[in-house]
Amino acid sequence: MFKNKKIMLAVALPILLFGGYTMTKPKPVVKEKIKGTIYVMPQSFLLNLSDGRYAKLTVALQLAPGQSDGATAGASSSSSESAGTLPEEPLVREIVTNAVTNQSGEVLVDAHSRLAIRHQILAAITKQTDVKAESVLFPDLTVQ
Repeated sequence: MFKNKKIMLAVALPILLFGGYTMTKPKPVVKEKIKGTIYVMPQSFLLNLSDGRYAKLTVALQLAPGQSDGATAGASSSSSESAGTLPEEPLVREIVTNAVTNQSGEVLVDAHSRLAIRHQILAAITKQTDVKAESVLFPDLTVQ
């Protein structure tokens, strides 16, 4: 009977140890791939803020699948170095400028407030332009 328990323990112990490991092993993180195109505006923004500080930021748009950034249509005919290939870029730049210059430096530094500004910009782009953007990104941001 004692021998029977040893055999059962010898069989059950590895199963419990390795089975417990697979149950506690972290599940792989599923990363969502970006659908569509990321369009980074070629010229960064240097904007005065409401509290006397200034912000330098780069803005990127996550364009919806099927939304062209205009790269093939007018890239060779563009004579201005500051203009990108997105046809509505001047209007988008105005929307970003108006949204950010109304803010203080503290608002831009706070992640939650910055997210609200990004949503405000996205809503204005959707309302005022034909650009089908899914999100607005600030890849680079400096407040001084």
